[in-house]
Amino acid sequence: MRAPKLVIFDCDGVLVDTEPLANRRLSAWLTEAGFPVSYEDCRRQFVGRSLTSVQKEVEATGVSLGSDFVERWYRELPDLFGSGVEAIPHIETFIGAVQDPGIAYCVASSARVDKMHMTLGQAGLLPHFHDVLFSATMVKRGKPFPDLFLHAATTMGFDPADCIVIEDSVAGARAGAAAGMRVFAYGGDLHADRDGLAAAGGVLFDDMRHLAGLIPIV
Repeated sequence: MRAPKLVIFDCDGVLVDTEPLANRRLSAWLTEAGFPVSYEDCRRQFVGRSLTSVQKEVEATGVSLGSDFVERWYRELPDLFGSGVEAIPHIETFIGAVQDPGIAYCVASSARVDKMHMTLGQAGLLPHFHDVLFSATMVKRGKPFPDLFLHAATTMGFDPADCIVIEDSVAGARAGAAAGMRVFAYGGDLHADRDGLAAAGGVLFDDMRHLAGLIPIV
């Protein structure tokens, strides 16, 4: 297995530990709007996807979330993450392993760039990524479609076959595989859909300290 030329990180759940808070809030919002969904089902159904795609799916059932649903969500993020955001355990170990040999890297997330600035900043990771952030708002179709990863690779100047994707969601793993990239799927979260990640083509791992040896980096 050859070393990658570009490492593409997802953000939430791979770099920053935001999924529990975000999905509990999303579950509550959707349930209050008339679309009952538990925290666990919310994570299985919607994790890794853009809020726009979530809204379309929910409203296809006849439930209205309001035209300002996405904007309200982003307005409330500072309150949601007001107590701070932690980095995923040992992620800086892997970031260092990528940086040491000079491998290019970037972030490709369903979230907006301003949200990534906030969460990565709170976790102390923004200095690594502030110039290489790609959002689903930059493409027509978000995950599970490959558009975002292909856009990131093209902008960074690499062929998909030379890229790897680090994901924690089934939608993201499917997107990476559809883009023709090798996908490494982080299953260290208790609510990770390990079967779904594997079925989507992801190479499962549970500890960021072990990831460099799986790829391999050199």
